[in-house]
Amino acid sequence: MIFVIQFVAPLVLIAALISVALLSRNEKSTDRFTWKLPLCVIAGASILLLSLIVLSADAPLFYLFVIAPILCLVFLVLLVAAVIRRKPRQSLSMLLALVAFLAASGMLTKNHGRLRPSLRWLLWSRHYKAQVLQQPATANGELKHIEWDGWGGAPVGDWTEYLVFDPADSLSAAASNRSSGKFGGIPCNVALVRRLESHWYSVQLEVNEWWDRCKLRP
Repeated sequence: MIFVIQFVAPLVLIAALISVALLSRNEKSTDRFTWKLPLCVIAGASILLLSLIVLSADAPLFYLFVIAPILCLVFLVLLVAAVIRRKPRQSLSMLLALVAFLAASGMLTKNHGRLRPSLRWLLWSRHYKAQVLQQPATANGELKHIEWDGWGGAPVGDWTEYLVFDPADSLSAAASNRSSGKFGGIPCNVALVRRLESHWYSVQLEVNEWWDRCKLRP
């Protein structure tokens, strides 16, 4: 299922957007301006990128380096063709579609770090809560947690994010202030804390830090 959404769905959506663009270009062979193309582009690009963001923390790279260049090239070719055919209204439609695509893609890509945890929590919070609450209690005050997300690799380092259950909401101030450092119940250095709901937080550790390894340090 994930393979279908991550690889097949982008191809289907690209084909659909190209079809809409061609239909708008050829509609009655007249020079007409239509809002249909820009609106379809915004909707399609947003749905696709949000789906990829939910499925993978590295989705923006796949989107920016694979999908976005293909669609930009298609719209540029159609725009140039409309200009050559002296269709100013169609040219405007194509130009607005390209601008709409870039704007929607840029906005969602820029905010993917906030959108991904929020969307995953919205969709699957019950499942994640059950996983965390199944963890055994610790005697040293360590907060219950599970590894929740991760991204990066050799060139930039590995980043790991944990879902943490904090019954006292001791992480509330850190989430509000977007502060980093050491916090009670977490053995590692923390880069960022996000509040998902009362008592539940996503905790991003510093690069190349892992919860279990931090506990082994003297």
